[in-house]
Amino acid sequence: VRFVESGGGLVQPGGSLRLSCVASGFTFSTYAMSWYRQAPGKERELVAAIASAGGSTNYADSVKGRFTIFRDNAKNTVYLQMNSLNPEDTAVYYCQRTGFKAYWGQGTQVTVSL
Repeated sequence: VRFVESGGGLVQPGGSLRLSCVASGFTFSTYAMSWYRQAPGKERELVAAIASAGGSTNYADSVKGRFTIFRDNAKNTVYLQMNSLNPEDTAVYYCQRTGFKAYWGQGTQVTVSL
């Protein structure tokens, strides 16, 4: 099982980023997927989740209305579109199979700052 996250970077408040996560080593289309984030000095938290077929999504209250999770099962890829970013969104972002806690990728750093 492997996850490769990308798309992070430095962005000003109010800006947007799109994160990507390419998964391998399992049958991607049969698993719900989630995005997590971990800010410095804080525990990893769930940001968004999407069902295996993509029909159902859930979001943390802190990102609801600003972030959108979606997936392309043909590409074994899950995405996180992040709009209206603010400094509190600064963190390393990871993808993971929903409900699993093993085989974390390296994550992608998102920094929101002037």
